[in-house]
Amino acid sequence: MCGIVGYLGNKQAFPILIKGLHRLEYRGYDSAGVALVNNNGELNVYKTKGKVKNLEDYCTDKDISGTVGIAHTRWATHGEPSDANAHPHYSQTKNLALIHNGIIENYLTLKKFLISKGYTFKSETDTEVLVQLIEYVKTEHKLSLYDAVHQALTQVIGAYAIGIIERNNPNVLVAARKSSPLILGIGDNEFFLGSDASPIIEYTNKVIYLNDEEIVKIERNKEVEIRNLKNVVLKPEIKEIEMNLEDIEKGGFPHFMLKEIFEQPKSLNLCMNGRLQKELNEIKLSGITDFGDKFEKANRILISACGTSWHAGLIGKYLFESFCHKPVSVEVASEFRYRNPVIYSNDVLIPISQSGETADTLAAIKLAKDKGAFIYGICNVVGSSISRMTDSGTYTHAGPEIGVASTKAFTTQVAVLIMTALSLAKRMNTIEDSQYKKIVSSLAKIPEQIQEILDNKEQIENISKIFTYAKNFLYLGRGYNYPVAMEGALKLKEISYIHAEGYPAAEMKHGPIALIDEEMPIVVVAPHYSTYEKILSNIEEVKARKGRIIAIVSKGDTEIKKIADYCIEVPTTEECLSPLLTVIPLQLLSYYIAVAKGRNVDQPRNLAKSVTVE
Repeated sequence: MCGIVGYLGNKQAFPILIKGLHRLEYRGYDSAGVALVNNNGELNVYKTKGKVKNLEDYCTDKDISGTVGIAHTRWATHGEPSDANAHPHYSQTKNLALIHNGIIENYLTLKKFLISKGYTFKSETDTEVLVQLIEYVKTEHKLSLYDAVHQALTQVIGAYAIGIIERNNPNVLVAARKSSPLILGIGDNEFFLGSDASPIIEYTNKVIYLNDEEIVKIERNKEVEIRNLKNVVLKPEIKEIEMNLEDIEKGGFPHFMLKEIFEQPKSLNLCMNGRLQKELNEIKLSGITDFGDKFEKANRILISACGTSWHAGLIGKYLFESFCHKPVSVEVASEFRYRNPVIYSNDVLIPISQSGETADTLAAIKLAKDKGAFIYGICNVVGSSISRMTDSGTYTHAGPEIGVASTKAFTTQVAVLIMTALSLAKRMNTIEDSQYKKIVSSLAKIPEQIQEILDNKEQIENISKIFTYAKNFLYLGRGYNYPVAMEGALKLKEISYIHAEGYPAAEMKHGPIALIDEEMPIVVVAPHYSTYEKILSNIEEVKARKGRIIAIVSKGDTEIKKIADYCIEVPTTEECLSPLLTVIPLQLLSYYIAVAKGRNVDQPRNLAKSVTVE
């Protein structure tokens, strides 16, 4: 959620930290701050409620010198958004400043202890408790900052990614993580901290991914030191990240979301590259080649995810059950972890996450691993926590997704699920060869078919302008396109703040039909497949109650066009592939409605890109 940036080197830190905070704005936040040790040995902390621009304006007449610093964008957990609760936080003597992502669960116990020792607090945050604890340990036991952080964290229960600097030692920056992402960039006699690669990639592509319960000491002109909470010294493993600066810039588009919608033909080609072998009309996934026996022997498949990834998982259920004849349960990760679920050692869990850092999904993985289940991850970010915790898996290779509302993450996740189900079905001989080849051939054409829809964006933009008045939307779909209806409704809610619900079309009669009148727009995902006649009847029921219908239909449709108010055509493909096409108009519809309503599309209120805390 929150964003962390840190720098230690020979350059002035402030411009690097501010630029880094701007790079991390997509994660969602309500305040921002920076701490710097200047050339006179003063530790200056500046922070404000609101946007990074507010922080820049606040600092215009301040001393922003110094070559070591930390910066933060906060998304409120403990304590409301305010200047006082913003990070960084000073220790009581103002010798230390700390930034923190995550939640310290035992902060009240620690706070009571520190108050008994004479400490006072200026904020409502768990983070201030942590920096005070570190100072107490450092002073009481006369420890270095590195040792004090280590000892303090052994007393902490919860999740954290932290960066901390010291007034009396501008040559050292200490950082640590547990259950919250943090990476270290290695430059030429300089070091960078980041919640992800976006604030680092401009300066270096060499990074160290910190693992849970690891603490790193970054010291000027020295090698980094890493140890874990058990005091085991670890050898840093430097990796290269595959990301370009252009990937995290808008590239001429007004918003990242629109850019990412239009990147979907490219991202799907990258996702399928080397896996879908067009010349052989085959799919080859190394995860299934190497670990297909785990799926074959499994009694069932569990899919765990949140939000958009959960909708992709619902489509995965249709795919695995249809082609592999395996029972599938799709779980909302935040509920799964607390339900005391029945998990067997021969189950396969497929966690799905764009960032690979979703806290609830990570907790579901740990729960399943403890029960002996095989974990097959699907995520986008190389080196993320999910990719390191799983037994095997498949990267989506969607490229960086900056817009909070996921678009290309969804289509690449669905593509991976399609390829996984087909590859497994082929291995298990549960699909006819002719059907398999037909679907693979059709899948290869999907990127150009998506481009065909995108080329028709003006029609969707014009339709969107008509419905900015709406306060409620209903989205209907059946079969593979029921999860698409839910995803379309979620996109509209996220960025336009219009209430919307996605329903199985046949369930409309069991409640939602009471809402329908001439003021209610109904989006019906109705391509010409197995349930076409049924959904046609559902549309008739809506029209009889004066509902206004926007229908997503197959190219050349004639029946629905007679009764719907507006029709948006998508190319024809195999039914199991249709979500990759039908979701595109819904993404564009939500985008253009939000723009027409003047919403902040890339940074919708109250939302964060990566939910790394509960």
